[in-house]
Parts: sequence; C-alpha cells; structure tokens
Amino acid sequence: MTAPDQIVFIVDDDERICEALSELLASYDIPALVFRSAGAYIAAEKPDATACLVLDVELPDINGLDLQSAIIQGDHPPIVFITGYGDIPSSVRAIKHGAVDFLTKPFSDEAVMSAIRASFAQDRTRRVDRSELAVLKQRYQSLTPRERDVLPLVVGGLLNKQAAAELGISEVTLQIHRRNVMQKMAAASLADLVRASERLAIPITRSRRTGGDRS
Repeated sequence: MTAPDQIVFIVDDDERICEALSELLASYDIPALVFRSAGAYIAAEKPDATACLVLDVELPDINGLDLQSAIIQGDHPPIVFITGYGDIPSSVRAIKHGAVDFLTKPFSDEAVMSAIRASFAQDRTRRVDRSELAVLKQRYQSLTPRERDVLPLVVGGLLNKQAAAELGISEVTLQIHRRNVMQKMAAASLADLVRASERLAIPITRSRRTGGDRS
C-alpha cells in the first residue's frame, strides 16, 4: 500500500467527533487515523508523511495539554486542539507551546480545515528543515578530525596564519584542510560555511585580534 502524501491523526474518545472529522477529511481526499487515547497514539506506527495531529484536551488516560508537553521535544506533527471545555489558560498554554489552533466544540468545517491546512504547511517546512539538517550532519561526519578542528577556526574569523598557529600546523597545511572543509560541506562561500555551522550548533572559535593588534 502506497503511503499517503498527507494525513491527519485524530486523538479523541468521542466517537461522533471522530466519525465527523474522518468524513470531512475524506471529502477532501485526506486520510485519517483515529486513536481513542493518547497511549494508543504514542504506541502506533505512523506513516512518514506530512501530518497534522488533531488532539482533544480531555482524554481518558492523559490530558491533551500534558501529551503536548511530553512530545514537544520529539518528532511530532503540528497540533490542532479541539475541546468541549475551552478556557483561556488552556488555550494560551497550547498556543505558547506551538499549537496551530485551539478550537472549541462545536466548530465549523471551515475552521478545522483552515487549521489543518496551516498545520500541513508548517509540517512541510519542518520536514524540509529536518531533511536539510540531516544532509549537513552527514557532510560534517565526512570531515576528518583535523578538518573538524579547522572548521570552527575558519568560521570564527581567524586568518589562516592564526588558525595554523592555534593548531600548531603550517599555514599551507591549514589551507589544504580549509579547502577540504569547504568542498565536503558543499559551501560555495565562507557565509555558506557559517550558516551550516550555525545550523549544526558548532561552537565557534572567535578571533582574539583587537583593533590595535598589528602583528
């Protein structure tokens, strides 16, 4: 069976809501997977596709807001909360932790579809960013230990002779390592290399030169 391009995960113990949402999504040719508890959602194997998590606040095993907090650092799709007991503190907490929307039952078809579309757009961006970061990590792993020593010195603004002195190697050797780093990281410019280092959260070694240093 071919994996869907996009999918909605519905976590709600209200059968009528699950059926209504599933039928609405089907009318837009969007598949849905329904879970009656947070535990069932967490335990399930999910397709690798652009996704949205439609999450009820009141669940039989764990509060939906608590589930959001538990998975916030992991790989999960954007969340659209639905609830029959909405209140301002809950909605503020949900949005503060990244929820796309917080809808109170009964909600309109237009409102929930708008939130789901926004979630899909956000998830597509997230997935592209994650893919690009994975490529950068692979490139970084291809560097030799010495090249990994050179990289933070180069992006930190040290001159070749300064970086060479820092590592106790000749300037010519430093230039060779620098060229290899640029090639392996697929960086067309120093600016590209700096951006890649920032994405990888590599600690940068800054130049210790001052305005009056003429050496």
